[in-house]
Amino acid sequence: MIIQNWLERIQKAQKIGIIQDGKRKIHYTFGDGLEMVEEYNMETDVLVKRAWRNRTKLKGDGAQWDVEIGDPEASLVSLESIGIKESSSAPFVTRRITKSALEWRIRNLPYPLNTYAVTAEPEKKCITVRTSNKKYYKTLSVPDLERVGLLPEQNRIQYSHKYNTLIITYQKPPEVVQLEKKILEEVKKVKTTKEGDPDCKPS
Repeated sequence: MIIQNWLERIQKAQKIGIIQDGKRKIHYTFGDGLEMVEEYNMETDVLVKRAWRNRTKLKGDGAQWDVEIGDPEASLVSLESIGIKESSSAPFVTRRITKSALEWRIRNLPYPLNTYAVTAEPEKKCITVRTSNKKYYKTLSVPDLERVGLLPEQNRIQYSHKYNTLIITYQKPPEVVQLEKKILEEVKKVKTTKEGDPDCKPS
């Protein structure tokens, strides 16, 4: 069962936790060389950041983090270090999670709301965003659904537009809510220290 596979992977991972800046931060090390970091809001228990890296493929600690949830950090961006800088006006996507929905924000899109079509593509396991003026096209993966073996459904999608940002929300299916609950239970089992305390041992 896919849900059980993801849950078991979390359970088997080596985990270190710390409480810092009002967030519960967990570092996971998996047996295949992947690392994952998560940050949870201590008041709401909502996941505010998740990032991945594979230290076995790149240069150890120099491997770059791939942000799945939350805003990218300046320290994670490597393009500028080799002289390439993306235009500050180019559209870019960030992902967030609320208690009831998955959310994408695509910034620097100035077109009115009726320009956009946001479509569930179950055969491709993704959501696509396109504009009628053919100025923008984007494919959005939905790993949260893949982890519970579900395909995206059109009737769960809503979107709005303000401040040059297209906001897409996807109502969580019960299976995603249940998995998040189980993962949170595992997260809360991790022995954590508060900032300034001695380092804790991996769980």
